[in-house]
Amino acid sequence: MSRNTKGQKTRLAKAHMQNQRVPMWVIVKTNRSVVTHPKRRHWRRSSLRLK
Repeated sequence: MSRNTKGQKTRLAKAHMQNQRVPMWVIVKTNRSVVTHPKRRHWRRSSLRLK
């Protein structure tokens, strides 16, 4: 991680924050019609291609 540039680190941090689950209040408010979101990503299965 120390070899990454500042731009790469900020993009990695943004991807890390986007990778959170749907909040519980959204699931309750929509009666479980919204449970997952399509931008959810697993760190091993899919790559980011940030370079």
